[in-house]
Amino acid sequence: VQLQASGGGLVQAGGSLRLSCGASGRTFSSYAMAWFRQAPGKEREFVARISASGGYTYYADSVKGRFTISRDNAKNTVYLQMNSLTPEDTAVYYCAARFGVGTSISAAYNYWGQGTQVTVSS
Repeated sequence: VQLQASGGGLVQAGGSLRLSCGASGRTFSSYAMAWFRQAPGKEREFVARISASGGYTYYADSVKGRFTISRDNAKNTVYLQMNSLTPEDTAVYYCAARFGVGTSISAAYNYWGQGTQVTVSS
């Protein structure tokens, strides 16, 4: 599975962005997907994940109620809608894929996108 993330950019605090992650391959619907992020000088952290079918989602406490993860298996794409952004959300955002059941642990994901920069100005 090859992943390509896009949609990052510069936004003011309180604004919104939608990230997309397109996947190659014919078995996208068999993979749990997740978004992680890494801010400068910090470790990569879990943001959100979604089950292979899309029926289950889970969020980090820091983004719960502001971010929404979704997927379109017909388009081989997973999305991350980010609202009410704050400067603390500034990071490189990565999408990741894992065959079968998802997890919030980054080491469990086998496939990663290249990352897309999100910068939130105050």
